[in-house]
Amino acid sequence: MTRNIDEAFKEATEFIDIITKPVGTVSLEERRKIATETVENFRDYINKGFLEYRKSVTEAGEFAVTEWMGQGSILKDALDREFIDILGGFGLYSYGIRHPKIVEAVKAQLDRSPQYSQEMLDPLRAKLARVIAKLTPGDIQYGFFANSGTEAVEGAMKLAKFYTGKKGFISMLKGFHGKTLGSLSLMGKNDYRAPLLPLLEGMRHVPFGDVEAVEHELKYAAAVGDDIAAVVAEPIQGEAGAIVPPDDFWPGLRQVCDKYGVLLIADEVQTGFGRTGKIFGVDHWDVQPDIMCFGKALGGGVVPMSGFFSTPKIWEVMEPNPFMHTTTTGGNPIACASALAAITVMHEENLPAQAAEKGEYVKKRLQELSERHPGILDKVTGMGLLIGMHFVDDEIGYHVASGLFARGVITAGTLTNARCIRFEPALNIPMDLLDEALNKMEDVFKSLPVS
Repeated sequence: MTRNIDEAFKEATEFIDIITKPVGTVSLEERRKIATETVENFRDYINKGFLEYRKSVTEAGEFAVTEWMGQGSILKDALDREFIDILGGFGLYSYGIRHPKIVEAVKAQLDRSPQYSQEMLDPLRAKLARVIAKLTPGDIQYGFFANSGTEAVEGAMKLAKFYTGKKGFISMLKGFHGKTLGSLSLMGKNDYRAPLLPLLEGMRHVPFGDVEAVEHELKYAAAVGDDIAAVVAEPIQGEAGAIVPPDDFWPGLRQVCDKYGVLLIADEVQTGFGRTGKIFGVDHWDVQPDIMCFGKALGGGVVPMSGFFSTPKIWEVMEPNPFMHTTTTGGNPIACASALAAITVMHEENLPAQAAEKGEYVKKRLQELSERHPGILDKVTGMGLLIGMHFVDDEIGYHVASGLFARGVITAGTLTNARCIRFEPALNIPMDLLDEALNKMEDVFKSLPVS
């Protein structure tokens, strides 16, 4: 690529002219050009590997499927082709795409200030922290806001090390906590870790749901003076395939952490804010973690937002020098406006209850599908609308995902379980769209050459 500053400015201006046109006034010819150029730009300037990974998207007829707009649980591509969204942005769209109340709050804050000065006190960040403190279980009260889930996990790890003076962590096999180096050190899958080893030292991994394994590691670490700062786990493993632990797991974690004097960190990035049928995943077992991590749905699906929160006792280590952990853009006013509006939507629409009711309905329908079409779906896991469809092999899983896409339904696999496809729509998805997606699922099952 040859440097060409004039051409860069020209292309940026042309594209801004397009996206600032009123909705519905961008011509079909302009959108066709965008669809074509998007593939070229991914190939030449992002990562050509994405084009292979998303083959069903880039080979969908004459023009690749290029995301253009969405509302609720419907996505439209640049050529006005519609798709039912049961992927939910990997848990981002708990409130649906462009929820009107959340968008309205963000637009209103944009008219005041999109960022903060870094020196004056910002009221939205302070109010959001107060609201979250009132929502969370136990003594959780103080927090720090960032932009992505992995930043929240990194901050939680840093806080745990700072408070305890210890370096080690215990996390779960097949667990997913993000891909920055600290979070990646916690991850329980070889594929993403191996090329980057060595990562942070002092990491131990145990089977998810096995309290005895956790206690064994804590016991062995204490015996040799290799101390553990915290145990980290997702309430329900998301990327592993919506894996629900035994009912005694989280209460048992709380007990063994107290017994050995280590912190308990709940990674609620994917489970938080109603996704599993409760406000937080740990609420299913009435457990009070020492540190909680949030992300994805926190920002309302409109502005990126994450955070980690802890108790006053633990947070005291941050007070002598509050600049021990900082970020320029985390907790900015528009993100906080988006999060505050999202929390009101969660309450007004009773989204946790919707997730619980619809989740049971989906799992029942999927089980019926499995019985009518044996040899395809091995099992269904999850709680609320964090559902994993586990197929008998990888190939069938791929054919189901691509078959759904061809029928206008967006979903995707999970990152640490190749045979599992997620069913993770907006919590307020209308029942008729759920039924339509499930009916198309059965069409796909019928088309599979299963012996």
